[in-house]
Amino acid sequence: MTDTPMEINIETREMRYEDLDSVMAIENACFSLPWTRGAMQEELFSLMKFYYVALINEKVVGYGGMWHVVTEGHITNIAVDPEYRHMGVGSAIVQRLMQTAEEKEMIGVTLEVRVSNTAAKNLYEKQGFVVTGKRKKYYTDNNEDAYLMWNYLIPVED
Repeated sequence: MTDTPMEINIETREMRYEDLDSVMAIENACFSLPWTRGAMQEELFSLMKFYYVALINEKVVGYGGMWHVVTEGHITNIAVDPEYRHMGVGSAIVQRLMQTAEEKEMIGVTLEVRVSNTAAKNLYEKQGFVVTGKRKKYYTDNNEDAYLMWNYLIPVED
C-alpha cells in the first residue's frame, strides 16, 4: 500500500430536480437553519439564480448557489457532505460560481459567512474573497455575526 494520496476527480454541473434528495441531505447535515425542500426547489426555476452540484464518482457530494442581483452575484449557500470535506469540493463549487459570474459579466460576488466558520472563511479567502464588513447578529438561530466578503471581478474605483 502506498502513502501517495489518490487523485480525486470532482465534476461540477448545473443542479437538476433529481438532485434535490441528495442536496437536501447535505443541507440538513451542514446547517442549523437548513432551507426547506420547497425553497430549494424554487431556486432551481429562476433565470437569475445559478445552482451547481459537485460530484465524485457520480455521487452528489456538495452544492452551491448564487443569485444574480443587478450587476452582482450573491452566493446564497455552499455545502459539502461532511464525509467529503478537505478534498477540494468547496473550491470546485466556488470556482464554478465565479466562472458563471464572469460569463454573466457581474462586477463581483459577495457572501456572508459566520464569524465562527473559520474553514469557510479560509476557503473563500483562497478563492480571492476579502472581508469588507461585518453584519451584527445576522444569524437568527444564535444571533451570531457574519463577515461580509467580496470578490471583485472588475477594479473598484475609490
